Amino acid sequence: MDAWVAFQNRFDARFQAFLSGPYARGLTATLEWRYTTIATVAALVFLSVAVLASGRLRFSFFPPIESDYVSAQITMPQGTPAYVTAAAVRQIEAASRTLAAELDAEFGTGEESYVRHSNASVGEQPFAAASASGPGPGGGSRSRVGSHLGEVALELLPADARALRTSEIAARWRELTGPVPDAVELMFSSALFSAGEAVNVQLQGENIDDLREAADRLKAQLTEYPGVTDVADSFRAGKKEIKLTIHPEAEALGLTQMDLARQVRQAFYGEEAQRIQRGRDDVRVMVRYPAEERRALGDLENMRIRTPDGSEVAFGNVARADLGRGFATIKRAERQRVVNVTADVDRKQTTETAVVAALEAGPLREILADYPGMTYRLEGIQREQQRVFGSLVRTFVIALFAIYALLAIPLRSYAQPLLIMSVIPFGFVGAIGGHLLLGRDMAMMSVMGLVAASGVVVNASLVLVHYVNQRRDEGIELEQAVRESAIARFRPIFLTSTTTFLGLAPLIAARSIEAQFLIPMAISLAFGVLFAAITTLLVVPSGYLILEDLRALPERLRKRIPRAERAPDETALPSA
Repeated sequence: MDAWVAFQNRFDARFQAFLSGPYARGLTATLEWRYTTIATVAALVFLSVAVLASGRLRFSFFPPIESDYVSAQITMPQGTPAYVTAAAVRQIEAASRTLAAELDAEFGTGEESYVRHSNASVGEQPFAAASASGPGPGGGSRSRVGSHLGEVALELLPADARALRTSEIAARWRELTGPVPDAVELMFSSALFSAGEAVNVQLQGENIDDLREAADRLKAQLTEYPGVTDVADSFRAGKKEIKLTIHPEAEALGLTQMDLARQVRQAFYGEEAQRIQRGRDDVRVMVRYPAEERRALGDLENMRIRTPDGSEVAFGNVARADLGRGFATIKRAERQRVVNVTADVDRKQTTETAVVAALEAGPLREILADYPGMTYRLEGIQREQQRVFGSLVRTFVIALFAIYALLAIPLRSYAQPLLIMSVIPFGFVGAIGGHLLLGRDMAMMSVMGLVAASGVVVNASLVLVHYVNQRRDEGIELEQAVRESAIARFRPIFLTSTTTFLGLAPLIAARSIEAQFLIPMAISLAFGVLFAAITTLLVVPSGYLILEDLRALPERLRKRIPRAERAPDETALPSA
């Protein structure tokens, strides 16, 4: 116990020596050069903004939280037989086994394989359906069932036992798999959940062919950007179908496209002739061609079409039948057809914000210039980012006004609340520095941490300004009151900020999946509070003196005006 008391006494003595020595001398210098001090820290704020705006510190709205699972979803053309899809799934499975062997050889310890379990599915995508956090491209839910769908999902070692991130494993798996013949889409997912597609550009227009052509050009442009992967679009061709086209000569006979379609349907599907009640069942009697006359396309060409006057003509004389594909889905927005072009990004190389900015800088406008009437809008993460930031800015302005009002009322001053709130930008500087120091990208949760820090950092400034006011009310001279107050309040301000930082440190250092979502917010809050406290102890005293300089400025200017230039005293009597 005596040793602990002795340690406390030594620590307190050294702390007091620091206050009366280095800090007191530094405080005196900053107060003497107060305008230089304010200009320096203001330049630091602008430098931090420049670092973020220049891209040296990247911003990603909602970085995906990595999972302990990685999956590959493949989509073949609609109508693809299950055995063809199964062959594609086997190719992906073979690549996953090669991947597991490589990972075990490089990083394995021999106790447990990097890939703990694997699951392959044909005809559905159960893992993607279970982990989907929102709609697919274009805003509609993706179909997860069909013979043209397949999936392979791998369960990996826990994050704290892996040397590689899940996204890096997914990238290696993608490279080992290579192109899959006839695949419409092949996507590799490693995120626990996501706020939407990293890149999602929705093209709107009237002509579906122009939309498909523009989407192909946009996809080709996206593939040229480094770090962009899984480029796809929302257009899905439907199953094979026979398209009927009526000839102009048939219209002279009184036939219409509807007549043609109805008669072909009656011949091959059937027309209801009557219904027969059998117990509780309703039996429909259909009239149609015999089975042997409706098995091939040639049977359609041999069909005869009845005209309105009752005569019959050969099908080939009045119409044409072409094989093609229909539409799996028809998506519209604001009464126009839409096609969504989507992509994912490797956040070690780029961010979705940088990719979208590069597209909008020129390539996207050049593509749309070739298709009059076609427009675009951003969906996915970009749309969510605009919505969240718009709401956040409005509520943050309201919060700042509320903070100002709560400070102005008890202080009975309009200027001192602004001095107290001036430390808020330094929280931003601390957050930027914290992300750079730890090598983390800024995210939406980082902004949330900044908003939270704004309400915390004013506490230290308020304590200091309030104490200065008290000392001045006691009759102490201005500069002495400011200097003594800063030294007296150093201990509580420093200790409260440091304990806040240390309390958030375990969360910042955590590696568990559950903590990854909150780490950016913790970095902003911890480093913002710490840096704002340090600047508060130097900047707020200088700002207080500058505020008093501004208040005394009119009187100083009045004294400097020569007596002859002053306005004549209206109360003075005119001379005789």
